[in-house]
Amino acid sequence: MKSIDLNCDMGESFGPWVMGDDQTLLRFVSSANLACGFHAGDPMTMRATVRDALALGVAIGAHPGLPDLQGFGRRAMTMTPDEVYALMVYQIGALSGFAQASGSRLRHVKTHGALYQMIVREAALAQAIAAAVRDVDPSLLLIVSTPNLAQAAADAGLRVVHEVYADRTYQPDGTLTPRSQPNAMIVDVERSIDQVRHMVHEGSVIALDGTRVPVRADSVCIHGDQPGAASFAQRVRAGLEADGITICAP
Repeated sequence: MKSIDLNCDMGESFGPWVMGDDQTLLRFVSSANLACGFHAGDPMTMRATVRDALALGVAIGAHPGLPDLQGFGRRAMTMTPDEVYALMVYQIGALSGFAQASGSRLRHVKTHGALYQMIVREAALAQAIAAAVRDVDPSLLLIVSTPNLAQAAADAGLRVVHEVYADRTYQPDGTLTPRSQPNAMIVDVERSIDQVRHMVHEGSVIALDGTRVPVRADSVCIHGDQPGAASFAQRVRAGLEADGITICAP
């Protein structure tokens, strides 16, 4: 029986401002990618989300992003590899502390937002990210969706999990459609389920221009900030389980 991970970006509330329905989402996913306080999240949110994930047996991962609370980490910044390395170590270390304080540990790392787009363009940044993960804890899994990061992870001796997206559209080169462009998000859950099934069973995704793009689907991502994310997660999970696929963390 085939198994696959269903992950979600969450823990993105800040102070009195609430983002997403994390407690409901956690019922349907197998891995949680928690914001680490730079693009979103705060210490209280990090602590609470770690606690809630552990109570439901959901694997915990760090979701480090750019230092851009106002822009939610979705605005590119000019950064050196050394700066990116330091940002990664800082954020992974912060969430790891909360996991250890709760009697657990981090399972994985996944980069957020504009940092993903920057990796696509700059291999040196991908190498800095892989080096930071390795230096903090070489047993951590690195979730990847770009060739640059997959290669950097392999060079660093890290185990990788290849990710696809349930709620995002793709470009012909295999990258995600930028959020600044039309049709970047998939808001129709049936379309999302069809895309996920195609990626999982066929090993490819249909880009916006109709191109068939090869993908490897070890883990499927749903964004916790999307309206109706919990319903998306529930129905995507049900669709995969109906195909005989087990949902579990890698």
